[in-house]
Amino acid sequence: MTPTRRSFLRGSPLGPAIASMLGFDLSRAEAQSRELKISRTTETRSTCPYCSVSCGVIIHTLGDKAKNVTPQVVHVEGDPDHPINRGTLCPKGSSLQQDIVNERRLMKPQVRRPGSDRWEDISWDAAIDEIARRVKQTRDQTFVEKDAQGRTVNRCEGIAWNGGCTDTNEFNYLVVKTMRSLGVCYLENQARV
Repeated sequence: MTPTRRSFLRGSPLGPAIASMLGFDLSRAEAQSRELKISRTTETRSTCPYCSVSCGVIIHTLGDKAKNVTPQVVHVEGDPDHPINRGTLCPKGSSLQQDIVNERRLMKPQVRRPGSDRWEDISWDAAIDEIARRVKQTRDQTFVEKDAQGRTVNRCEGIAWNGGCTDTNEFNYLVVKTMRSLGVCYLENQARV
């Protein structure tokens, strides 16, 4: 096999430097190749879920938006218009696409029944009903109406809430109101509402 100039430049880690020394401008080709990757995609702005910095990301998906068609994520990048990260992402945020298109990602609620050695899929309605039933049961069992001195405290000490970093202030506000209405006193989120 005889090497060609093109295969030499492509295979060499110094290929772009050599090409620029020979007078070739690759910036337009690189920009065009990047545009080809996302030219027919739909942009969706989102927030990176990993830490409390809450960097903005743009998720590019391919799909014709027809009914019952799941769009395919083809590229994830930092949002240059986001005031927090201005387009940059850490290594975990840069690998976000691998989490989105992972075949091991859970897409349905699962439950592991007492005494069982495996997880089973359940419907979303069944999961919500079970959570509601357990919250009610736990609140009824652990609700404290009066403390040791006889003062009315009306608190539930058997439930705690910990909010996530990507929750919005509005969501956290509603969660705090809901948890306080249940009497939950072990309550924390990053919005500190």
